[in-house]
Amino acid sequence: MVEEREGQGKLVVFSAPSGTGKSTIAKLILERIPNIRFSVSATTRTKRPGEEDGVNYHFLSREDFEQQIREGGFIEHEFFFDNHYGTLLQKTLEVIATGTHLLFDLDVKGALSLKRLFPDNSLLLFIKPPSMEVLEQRLKGRKSEDEHSLQRRLERARLELEYADRFDQVVVNDDLQQTVDAVEAIISNFLSNTKNKCNVG
Repeated sequence: MVEEREGQGKLVVFSAPSGTGKSTIAKLILERIPNIRFSVSATTRTKRPGEEDGVNYHFLSREDFEQQIREGGFIEHEFFFDNHYGTLLQKTLEVIATGTHLLFDLDVKGALSLKRLFPDNSLLLFIKPPSMEVLEQRLKGRKSEDEHSLQRRLERARLELEYADRFDQVVVNDDLQQTVDAVEAIISNFLSNTKNKCNVG
């Protein structure tokens, strides 16, 4: 566990199956709540035109990334599409030391890894679709999935939903406006609660 210091920022994590509207909700929350910013992840993928190191991602070589893994430098990390992605512990600590709050978009296992390090200084929010049927229709509506990809995303969604009861709050995204209002209220209450303290472990 990580020790909480006076005036330290807090950590808010969103997890949700693909197609639930998590990115849209996060964007609106960042516009509504002052003093909270999106966490910048680290990656080994190649920088794209217009991207900036430390703004879009912390771009690391594969060697540097794997060294950070060995040294316990990540809150969470994963490997997909031939590249590493992860949340750097030291960068996170540097930001929250300024009193700035951070918003994270993590998969369920990454969210739970963060919670283990920051048990009382983090809020885990799980965004649920109204039903699997609605989720399937939303994914089909994107027109970006072939049948195999669609079924793979739906299977992953079923697995992710099994973790929902391990989160601090679960919000069903049935109506976007109502969902954003509910999420904003939950986060604002968490950020204003000064009783959240981390123990030293």
